[in-house]
Amino acid sequence: MLKLFRLFLSSVIVLSVVGFAAAGYMFWHFSKDLPGYSHLKTYEPPVTTRVYASDGRLMAEYAIERRVYLPIEAIPQTVRNAFLSAEDKSFYTHPGIDAQGLVRAIITNVRNLSTGRRPEGASTITQQVAKNFLLTNEVSIERKIREALLAFRLEQAFSKDHILELYLNEIYLGFGSYGVAAAALNYFNKSVDELTIAEAAFLAALPKAPNNYHPIRRPRAAYARRDWVIGRMLDDGHITPEQAEKARAESIMVRERDETQAVYGAGFFSEEIRRSLAESYGEDALYKGGLAVRSTLDPRLQKIAGRVLREGLVAYDQRHGWRGPVATLPDEPGWMTPLEAMERPAGAPDDWLLAAVLEIGADAVTIGLPGGKKASMPFETMTWARPWLEDQRVGPEPSRPGDVLAVGDVVFVEEVVDEDGAPTDTYALRQIPDVEGALVALDPHTGRVLAMMGGFSAERSEFNRATQALRQPGSAFKPFVYMAALENGYTPASIILDAPFVYDQGPGLPTWKPKNYSNRFYGPSTLRMGVEKSRNLMTVRLAQAVGMDQVADVSERFGISDDMPRNLAASLGSTETTVLRLTTAYAMIANGGKRIDPTLIDRIQDRHGRTIYRHDGRPCARCREVGWTGQSVPDLPDPRPQVTDPLTAYQMISILEGVVQRGTGVRVGRIVDKPVAGKTGTSNESVDTWFVGSSPDLTVGVFVGFDNPRTLGSREQGARTAGPIFGHFMAAALEGTPGRPFPVPPGIQFVTIDRQTGVRASGGGEGTITEAFKPGQGPERNPTVLDGSAMGAYDDGGGYSDYGSAYSVPSTQGVGVVPMPGTAGGVWTAQPGQPVPPGGGQTGTGTGTGALPPPPPTGGGGGAAPQAGGLY
Repeated sequence: MLKLFRLFLSSVIVLSVVGFAAAGYMFWHFSKDLPGYSHLKTYEPPVTTRVYASDGRLMAEYAIERRVYLPIEAIPQTVRNAFLSAEDKSFYTHPGIDAQGLVRAIITNVRNLSTGRRPEGASTITQQVAKNFLLTNEVSIERKIREALLAFRLEQAFSKDHILELYLNEIYLGFGSYGVAAAALNYFNKSVDELTIAEAAFLAALPKAPNNYHPIRRPRAAYARRDWVIGRMLDDGHITPEQAEKARAESIMVRERDETQAVYGAGFFSEEIRRSLAESYGEDALYKGGLAVRSTLDPRLQKIAGRVLREGLVAYDQRHGWRGPVATLPDEPGWMTPLEAMERPAGAPDDWLLAAVLEIGADAVTIGLPGGKKASMPFETMTWARPWLEDQRVGPEPSRPGDVLAVGDVVFVEEVVDEDGAPTDTYALRQIPDVEGALVALDPHTGRVLAMMGGFSAERSEFNRATQALRQPGSAFKPFVYMAALENGYTPASIILDAPFVYDQGPGLPTWKPKNYSNRFYGPSTLRMGVEKSRNLMTVRLAQAVGMDQVADVSERFGISDDMPRNLAASLGSTETTVLRLTTAYAMIANGGKRIDPTLIDRIQDRHGRTIYRHDGRPCARCREVGWTGQSVPDLPDPRPQVTDPLTAYQMISILEGVVQRGTGVRVGRIVDKPVAGKTGTSNESVDTWFVGSSPDLTVGVFVGFDNPRTLGSREQGARTAGPIFGHFMAAALEGTPGRPFPVPPGIQFVTIDRQTGVRASGGGEGTITEAFKPGQGPERNPTVLDGSAMGAYDDGGGYSDYGSAYSVPSTQGVGVVPMPGTAGGVWTAQPGQPVPPGGGQTGTGTGTGALPPPPPTGGGGGAAPQAGGLY
């Protein structure tokens, strides 16, 4: 017996030694090439880059893995408890492996050997961290051993809280959500601290297999799994029976992420920021770096911009006819099923519905809507639908619904509302415009872009016509020609001849004969009149006299173009630019000639909250003072360089106000009841149409045109297409704010003049205007008339050589002096911040004869262009 006992003991010892040796070998074998884990101490997973509007609303997110990383302190205890109960209730007591759980898993797996079920792993949270961060998802004994070894090491290297933090931020929970913070947003549109017990339990039910508990596709399984987690939380003492009962009674209400949709029409704005971030910081930083981008976008103005641009494009489109239905129903019984199965064309506004034409009556059409509802579309809502013809012409006006639609047509409709905005249960015919456009609104003092629409819909095309499309500004460029003149001694009252102009372009080239939009000539007119009435011939003569080098210099200083051609045609806006660049140039006029750089981004912070970019780079140490104890406001330096002097800038703003009050922009003046200044623009054949202008604190540019440049129609120009869009935007943007005049810089003198002749006038009656002059300038007693043509006795049979007699203006082959009578009048000198007095003011008198325009420089046209004609 003793012998047997010794034999047994020896066997036990030998087996123990062999077992320990085997265990030691296995430990050595599986641990010799374990991956390093020191980087988990400072682990920075891919984190979502988020773009915010200026008011803090979320605009867009960019990520490969949508994740918002939260430190463990920021994750509520309820959420932590839910995951601990569901995944690892002994997490805070075990050394990395749960022995009891492992035994249970082994027993369960033995029972399931014949069922073919996937083996249970009994992984602790620490083991899941080891697997997710350091190993693969391979199902094998070897991987489980390596996972266990790593779990022991992680427990020795890191605190429990750090391991739990890694886990709760790394796990995939479905709906494209990585980590609990992203899941809370994507499932419930909440931050983690807003989650209820039931919602936290549902998220804790997902790590094993999110798709198995999909709340919409598999609601029964989702409820069962959630309730199981609630029961575990009750058993573990994390919640009371009353809380458990209330949580089980709560419905799983999935709420869409609506924050990114709260900023209306921000797609173009967000995409522009995305491109900028990718270019500046690279794709990895954009999609994995967790940047926090505070944009300049104003959601209120952006919503207005989206609305007025779409309305303006629809209004243009309806003027040019009906292009036919979206589709036609298949020739088979029933309409509801094929209508609901039909793919909705991209870009249609959300409140437009696809409808099927079911019956056509004498004065209305019966339509079928998604869901089976039938409704009426009165004929008066489709009278605009003339047949579309080539070159944007239209056919005859329809006289009955059958002239427009046929049974089986599928069209877009919009519900009609009454004056109070209440639905009327009738619908109007709609079509997605073929034309495109853009709108940019920015702060003229800082360059912050407050709103941007790059087209009718970013869903239809992400091509941004505000920043990427190069188009001809046409007459919207003219103010910069006239500014070149104002910088060189001309005044708003200088007289320029409006008469035929013929330009010899060189051997073998046809002569260039520009004309006014009206095809008429108006004789000697003030420089102001040339801008207000958008006179092409005056502009060309002035550009010839001043010199295209001077014009190009102004264009390049204001950022309209980088290398402007020196030919005279460029003075009429033939050089291409973008809406953003031209709008920024107008903003520099409005702010007194200070250079600004447009920006869509105020500030960028990295994932740790450090500011890595700030648009406003002015130093201000005192701005960091938290409390106010009566100290003075910090005085910030103004580093912006002057692109033109403030007096010239104000003279042009005053002239552009006249465009809105009396000139080509009067439609805008009828819409906006506050001080605004601006200019229309129309290129040749009405291909590109514009309106760009400003209030004292808001500059807006609008463009309308086809993506493939072609005429907008013979009667379309900037005043009709872009002007109303500008006007309605300004009216809505400035609503509720007091009208404020443009600030007058010190030194400006206001003189009452006759606005037709430019000579001093007494009083402030009809036909007079209060004009702005620089010191030492003023209206001339006998103003000279600038010809600027060198036309000579050229006559192509149209009577050009004797144009002067048509205006009672003496002319000697295009060169002469025209005396114009002058009268005495009042003069008033502006003080800082003082507005223009009504009627021109009569606070001072004097002769005030201003300086004559300077002699034109030689070679004004550049290249083979003729010399400037001189002064009349």
